[in-house]
This record gives sequence, structure tokens and C-alpha cells, in this order.
Amino acid sequence: MVNIVMVEQESVREKVVAFTFDDGPHPVYTPQVLEIFRRAGGRGTFFMIGQEIENHPEIAAEVHREGHEIANHTYTHPDLTKLTLEEAGEELQRAENLVQKVTGQPARCFRPPYFGVNDDILSLAAERGYRTIGAVNGDARDWDNPGVEHILEHTRSAVKPGSVLIFHDGYGDRSQTVEAVRVLVDELVAEGYRLVTVSELLDISRDHNAKTT
Repeated sequence: MVNIVMVEQESVREKVVAFTFDDGPHPVYTPQVLEIFRRAGGRGTFFMIGQEIENHPEIAAEVHREGHEIANHTYTHPDLTKLTLEEAGEELQRAENLVQKVTGQPARCFRPPYFGVNDDILSLAAERGYRTIGAVNGDARDWDNPGVEHILEHTRSAVKPGSVLIFHDGYGDRSQTVEAVRVLVDELVAEGYRLVTVSELLDISRDHNAKTT
């Protein structure tokens, strides 16, 4: 049975971490993020907005082609808790259709815009086969452009093996985020971390827990 909780930290034995990127794809910043991960030999998870996939299908296709995970971040980026369940379901389905058009397979993960969830939204996502994904470094608030050092400080203090990290590659100027991610990727790889997708992290955690029970 799938636990109906928002996942931000998994129990693992190896040094793995999941970088995630919300609100893309973006024609400027998503390719910059891809280059960072290409150089590091890592993979990330991109929680894409359906409308942005429609606007930039070629960039979404490049993300998939390079082995990264594409996950569901709704179609228009609303606070789902302020919609009816039917409207929320439509937001998920429209985005899901676009993800599948790019990847050829269902999305496994979903992140609610603004981390806006309640029991109904968590249940709706679980019923549709999604794990709902949070992050440990919400205090970094990269979406507010608080400065590279702020993003670094509040991510370094939160990260440990099995962490999910949130950043943004869409909506607005994301140059601070890109620079912070560049630094963090270099640091974490140097510390022996492997950069994995959220789905890979969930699988690693499941296998670890199966061996310890």
C-alpha cells in the first residue's frame, strides 16, 4: 500500500540525493541545468507545468532524451486546495497527458504547486498512482531570488543521504538558482553523492527497507 504522505526524505544507506526543478521547461534556464547535470553525470527530476510543455515541447523532449525524469506539476499551476476535486483531477490529467506525449509512459511523481495539499489532494494523487513529492530545503526559497548564498546556506544545512531538493527552472529570472545548483552539484559529487531521479530514490529506499524488515 502506498503511504499517503508528501515525500521529502527517504531512508537509504548510500549517498544519493534527488535534485528537482519546478515550473519549466524554460528555453533559457532548463538547458543550463541540463548542462550542469551532463557534466556531473547525474540525473534530476523536472516537475513540469503542462502549459509550459505545450510552449516548449522541444525542451521537454531534450530533458527526457538525456535520461531525466519528467513529473507532474499540474497544467496551469493553481493551488489545488482551492479547486473542487473534479477541477484538481482535470489539472492532473491534462498535465499527465502532455507528460506521456513526451515520455511515452505515465508520470510516477507529482508535486502540488505551492506545496498546497490536504488529505483530499493527497488521496486523489495516490489514487492516480502518484507519489506526492515535497523537499527538505523549502527554506532556501529559490523562487524568491533571495541570493545565491541564501540558497546555498539553506540547502547545505538540510541535505543528507536520501534528501529531495527543490529548485526552479521556470517562471522568471532563475540565474541565481542555476548558479547555486552549479555549486551544490560540484560540492555533493565531490563528497561522493550520486545524483538520482526521485523515482530512483524511491526505488533505492524501497529496496533498502525490504532488506531491513
